[in-house]
Amino acid sequence: MSFFFCNFAPDFASMSEKDHYMIDLSRLPVGTHQFDIQLDDEFFASLEKSEILSGTVVAKATLNLREEDYQLKIAVHGTVFVVCDRCLDPMPLEINDEQEIFSEDEEGQQPIANSQRLDLSWLAYEIVSINIPIVHCHQEGECNKQMELLLHDHLCDDLDPEIDD
Repeated sequence: MSFFFCNFAPDFASMSEKDHYMIDLSRLPVGTHQFDIQLDDEFFASLEKSEILSGTVVAKATLNLREEDYQLKIAVHGTVFVVCDRCLDPMPLEINDEQEIFSEDEEGQQPIANSQRLDLSWLAYEIVSINIPIVHCHQEGECNKQMELLLHDHLCDDLDPEIDD
């Protein structure tokens, strides 16, 4: 079960299954608000086509809400499990990052679709996902030993130089 802690009245956030940590900006008073977000195995399992198998990530969000705009800072820390590209066993990846999100960019465009609602769990997930390397393999010697033997048996060490293009 995911938990949601914040420094305002509970009716400012909804916690239904489909909108984890959804914040209604129109109901928040101007000022600074703190949120603690937990992305757990249940959250990652609910995502379709995610390369993250499971994990536990804690995110701390600080929302500075002003009359016309806002600034959101999200720091994520934790461990997620992905499939090793070499041996296909789960492997842990440490996640540690902080990002800032603004309601308007330098040209006055609103990058987060003119919405009055922010899904903090999805934004935290996006920060986690950009921290996953394109290639993920265990450190040398940590892969599944049986799979390493099979891979070694199928390595092609000799290339036939007489093969024409």
